[in-house]
Amino acid sequence: MKARAFLSAELVDGRTVVGEMRSMAPLRLVPRRGGVVHLVSSVTAPLGGDDLELHVRVGPGAHLELRGVAATLALPGHRPGGSRSVVRVEVDEGGSLDHVPEPTVVTRRACHEAVFTADLAAGACLRTREVLVLGRVGEPPGTLVSTLDVRRDGPLVRQTTRIGDPATDGSPAGLAGMRVLGTEFLCWGADVPEPVSHDWWSLVPLARGGSLATALAPDAVTAERALAEARRAHPGSSDLLTRSRTRFR
Repeated sequence: MKARAFLSAELVDGRTVVGEMRSMAPLRLVPRRGGVVHLVSSVTAPLGGDDLELHVRVGPGAHLELRGVAATLALPGHRPGGSRSVVRVEVDEGGSLDHVPEPTVVTRRACHEAVFTADLAAGACLRTREVLVLGRVGEPPGTLVSTLDVRRDGPLVRQTTRIGDPATDGSPAGLAGMRVLGTEFLCWGADVPEPVSHDWWSLVPLARGGSLATALAPDAVTAERALAEARRAHPGSSDLLTRSRTRFR
């Protein structure tokens, strides 16, 4: 299956409104008031062979919250070959995007690639979270390659994560045997001046702006709680909470 979807948000009379929206199964976009849009998978996806892409544009001064409603299951297809999903983001001057999908579960025999790219104007803000779960309960995971690529007048972060190799996932240099990996990129106001860490999570300032939180956990709920704890150490979090109409989970 090949699908392309598009979403734009604009500031009109001081309010964020959806300017244009095009859904295509399985990428269904459901708008709510206050610049909130839910991404709903209308059919089981991604399956092996799927090629999915969502393009998001946030206009000057607009604030968009893009949220998932259920976990994503990366599944094998009936034919050989992996699946691919891409989220491409553009945020204009003074705009902001709060991108919080639900966890992605990498099921047995799945082979999936996930790509998130963002181009930020000067003064634009972005929060994006990814929670990866290695298989369902009692199930070994398939493989997944995830790339985070954010630019603002040059690269802020480009990170590629590979999971599904038992030797790497079980080693201290990998996931240390944990089942869930959570990452969150914050480019929102002031950054943390120096790295902060606690049991199984860290928050690190990046050289050209932005901060990256990483958490390892035995389950998705614990991982999300650890990321929330890392956010509380971020100086820009109070501004993010003020501008967002929905609370962090």
